[in-house]
Amino acid sequence: MLERPSLEAAKASEPDRFVEPLELGKRVKNIRLQKGWTLEEVSNRTGIARSTLSKIENDQVSPSFTIVQKLIQGLEMDLPQLFVEASPNSIAGRRDITRNNEGELHPTATYEHELLNSSISRKKMVPFKTRVCARSFDEFKEWIRHDGEEFLLVLEGSINFYSELYEPIQLNEGDSVYYDATMGHILVSLSDVEANILWVVAR
Repeated sequence: MLERPSLEAAKASEPDRFVEPLELGKRVKNIRLQKGWTLEEVSNRTGIARSTLSKIENDQVSPSFTIVQKLIQGLEMDLPQLFVEASPNSIAGRRDITRNNEGELHPTATYEHELLNSSISRKKMVPFKTRVCARSFDEFKEWIRHDGEEFLLVLEGSINFYSELYEPIQLNEGDSVYYDATMGHILVSLSDVEANILWVVAR
């Protein structure tokens, strides 16, 4: 029989700690040089000390999320632009629209999935909406797990989010969670109406 997750939660990370992308310092320096700005100019624009900027560029310190927010504003860019440099040859021009309630249906005993944007093949992300039919943890014979990472947003209702390494947590409308999908996970509806969620799986 499937064991319930331990009620002992994993230790929470520091709330202001930012998990940086690879070579963030190099990326910050390249952006600064492309704009023709000195460290002093970037310091004035961001409110970050010149010495701190120099350490970030040389990968001597890991910036907090607060510092990253200041960098985004001062460098006049969005967060994804700070992560990845756009290639001039990378535009594929793919687009697919799924109208409301017109996705590809995949019902199971515990979930009713609606696959979105299914006409595009070899996607890096798989988005789908799900109605959570399960009302009890015991309705599942085994943990659900697969490769990749997953983002979940509650669109309607409330759920209990179970996972192997953390204690169960209630998520309500508007709440979200991002997690490693190789870790066993299970959803159970708590609200009077069956909860609806948006799931995005990154391959």
